[in-house]
Amino acid sequence: MGLVRKVSRPVEMRMTHGENMPLYEHVLIARQDLSNAQAEGLIEHFSAVLADNGGAVVMSEYWGVKTMAYKINKNRKGHYAFLRTNAPAAAVLEMERLARLHDDVMRVLTIKVDAHEEGPSVQMQKRDERDRGERGDRPERGERRERR
Repeated sequence: MGLVRKVSRPVEMRMTHGENMPLYEHVLIARQDLSNAQAEGLIEHFSAVLADNGGAVVMSEYWGVKTMAYKINKNRKGHYAFLRTNAPAAAVLEMERLARLHDDVMRVLTIKVDAHEEGPSVQMQKRDERDRGERGDRPERGERRERR
């Protein structure tokens, strides 16, 4: 008697109006010497590439200039951008291909997700917590003595 395995069949995706298209999240890192406007222009450029190939950008965020853990192409910092998309695989491959060829883009990370999370990304939530201003839950520090 042979071993029988149940093989799942691939799910057929319909490409009409974004229904049942695969969901992706992308992070792009651009060179640090770009201006903020140029970095945001890259987001619009790659959003247009996805749209031209049958995809749609659900949400995009510009995270600003951040310090990287290690140098990439002799750069210590980079402009970070985040995209959530509904797109066919061909559109994602074309966007990644063009990003690799683009001189200003240093890295692209794409992951396939089961569902998009609601609201801002974790990075934007961290930024909001930092910018919340005065913390009412802490007591006053009192008078401070002068240092010598």
